[in-house]
Amino acid sequence: MAGLFFDAEGLVAGRLASIAAKQLLKGNKVTIVNASKAIVSGRPSHTFEIYSRKVKMGDPYHGPFFPRGPERILRRTVKSMLPQSSRGRSAVLGLSVHSGTPKLYEGKKFEKPAAAEAGNITKFATLSRVSKQIGGKG
Repeated sequence: MAGLFFDAEGLVAGRLASIAAKQLLKGNKVTIVNASKAIVSGRPSHTFEIYSRKVKMGDPYHGPFFPRGPERILRRTVKSMLPQSSRGRSAVLGLSVHSGTPKLYEGKKFEKPAAAEAGNITKFATLSRVSKQIGGKG
């Protein structure tokens, strides 16, 4: 099993999640760092409204529960792109997402997939800002 390392800084979260999900299904282990610096494209006020609605949905005792930390939001985004079967459940075990860059990975070479780059997106919010807006530590 090969290990892939992605740096999420400045990358679109959904595009990165799609690439990571495909690699997980191939059997590769995926590590994503700087998840708090990944971006969600679109008008920030609309993005905050969508994520706030997801957090407030359901019952506080029985769920559904939506994550508030940036690394947990990105992890759930990748997980939702995997099949809901034993294959998908075993694939998500190979995923590791970090809000910053841990000391363990400081010397590693990180990839920034060209397909996930923001390009000329002008309206966006970072996952850190989204997290703070919905009640997380960001």
